[in-house]
Amino acid sequence: GVTLPAVRHDLTSLTARTPGQQDDSHNHRTYQTGSAHGFLPKSTPSEKLAQVVRDIAAGKQYVDPEIAASALSGSACPLSDRELDVLRESAQQATLADAAAALHLAPGTVRNYVSSALAKLRVSTRQEAVQRAWDEGWI
Repeated sequence: GVTLPAVRHDLTSLTARTPGQQDDSHNHRTYQTGSAHGFLPKSTPSEKLAQVVRDIAAGKQYVDPEIAASALSGSACPLSDRELDVLRESAQQATLADAAAALHLAPGTVRNYVSSALAKLRVSTRQEAVQRAWDEGWI
């Protein structure tokens, strides 16, 4: 997603963030404190993004309806940040050994994180865990 901090006239301060359930409390606090004036998914079409940037520059605020609904109704993520990192990386790698190398962790450590995530999510396979985390918006 894209978090739009207070946009100055030079429009140089845009920050990209990937939204997820773990981010909701941070995003909510960021929005409340006024350090961000808009939340958009990364998939926002460029025309919509341009309009939102113009609106924010004019002093308005914007929260994408899907992000707002997700924040209100989404299930809390039971996974630790490291478990999410491991699932995110394992979705991009062919093997757990490859994920371990990319994360600079021992393969056994990655297996332990995956096992913990499987138990917490009550699924049987790494692929099911990745799919559930993706569907829930956690990764």
